[in-house]
Amino acid sequence: METLETKEIESAVEAILFASGEPVQTERICVALELERSAAEQALQRLMDYYAYERRGIRLLRVEDSWQLCSAPDYADAIRRAFEIRKPAKLSQPALEVLTIIAYYQPTTRTYVDQIRGVDSAYTMSLLLDRKLIEECGRLQVPGRPHLYRTTSQFLRAFHLTNLEDLPDLPDFGVEGQMRINENGEIVDAEAEPEEGEEILLPGEDVPEP
Repeated sequence: METLETKEIESAVEAILFASGEPVQTERICVALELERSAAEQALQRLMDYYAYERRGIRLLRVEDSWQLCSAPDYADAIRRAFEIRKPAKLSQPALEVLTIIAYYQPTTRTYVDQIRGVDSAYTMSLLLDRKLIEECGRLQVPGRPHLYRTTSQFLRAFHLTNLEDLPDLPDFGVEGQMRINENGEIVDAEAEPEEGEEILLPGEDVPEP
């Protein structure tokens, strides 16, 4: 049976996450509650398991070293209807291809992405920047100093990844460019037809921001 102290810790952690509305770093929780890191992480994991096991309307997500409460994907349609939220635009197959390349070869340049795909990716990368799935992270120290790009925490959240180490192993399709990430965060052959048309909705974007 849980001790009162354990329940109070979990309740305090839950209150902090709810009040924030944004990802909260583990260290901030430790400082606020004067907890050892191991104790804080155990409380967070228990909350995460509880929400999932009880099929509550909220979920606790971990993205790298931060935690955030959000609505459960199962109720996305109900939430959109309640607040008249438009369903987000889907990502095209070219966007998923570019995102896959950046995810596995980051930090990388647009020129490198173009070389792998064999086409100009400027427009597609600008869309990914607008969606905050990739970001600039410096410049390559060569003539012309091209921008370097990497994926963001929003990318991790969208594909339900805790960190980049959770990315599946990169399969060999014979040609590096013939790959993309599907809606389940899996690497698939880019030549294969998506199950639901040419565009695929990012899983994380089916849930409104808390």
